[in-house]
Amino acid sequence: MPDFSPTELAVPGFVALVLIEMIWARMKRRDAYEPRDTLTSLAFGLGSTVSGLIFGGAFFALFVWLWQFRLFDVPWTWWAFAACFVLDDLAYYWVHRFGHRVRWFWASHVNHHSSQHYNLSTALRQTWTGFLTLGFAFKLPLILVGFHPGMIAICAGFNLIYQFWIHTEAIDRMPRWFEAVMNTPSHHRVHHATNPRYLDRNYAGVFIVWDKLFGTFEQEVRDEKIRYGIVRQLGSFNLLWAVFHEWIGIAQDMRRSPWRHKLSYLLREPGWTHDGTRETSDQIRARWQERQRSTEKPVSSENPIAGGSKAA
Repeated sequence: MPDFSPTELAVPGFVALVLIEMIWARMKRRDAYEPRDTLTSLAFGLGSTVSGLIFGGAFFALFVWLWQFRLFDVPWTWWAFAACFVLDDLAYYWVHRFGHRVRWFWASHVNHHSSQHYNLSTALRQTWTGFLTLGFAFKLPLILVGFHPGMIAICAGFNLIYQFWIHTEAIDRMPRWFEAVMNTPSHHRVHHATNPRYLDRNYAGVFIVWDKLFGTFEQEVRDEKIRYGIVRQLGSFNLLWAVFHEWIGIAQDMRRSPWRHKLSYLLREPGWTHDGTRETSDQIRARWQERQRSTEKPVSSENPIAGGSKAA
């Protein structure tokens, strides 16, 4: 692993910001923090750190071995770091999107969404089981192009640091130019929401432009209260259940299903069932959109609203 680890250096800053937000919550939003939920988040963070120490070195060694097959030698220069940071964030977008659209990946990523609260401690809910998925494969193109694994690890560390501060309700909106390009608390609140309009949107790590480019962007609506968590809430602060519940659910579904459907419970989107007893995010959103259309009032042809829009 590289000697320089930006995330380790940032830990004191993380702690300080959590404490500051707790003071803000005590004065402005007492429901922003729940003691048992916060303790669970802290335990998640500790466990993910241990998991990273155990398996991170193995993946880094794999990347170093693969680096010998690189096409070019990318130098350790400022412009190379800038390019690596942008490309690493693009890779993050896609691994994050797969983390929501493939249940095998979701079983690991669901940990991050398991809290029904949204505060800086939620950012610490990182996976313990990421090594069981193939998320590392999304970084392979950067290795084979010629970016050194150490450079990629440093850029990924700064990416993770950036994502910490956006897990808050204490910040409403950033300046318009910033919201247009960067991921922000407003954009990321959408990502953590269970409201049908928001499901599986805003996968960005640092640059929200990826969501706008690939059609997964959704703007936060001011007059709709956000509900956080997952569609089927945990209903428990049990740490081990929070960590492994989706893996257990996959095993149970595969065991009970006909042979021809077993792999689908691993490789299809979360919520999919062969008998339609549960719903995917696409189905939930489609049902919500149909309700929205059915409640819209048609515009009178004698007195149309300017622009041809419909009033609800």
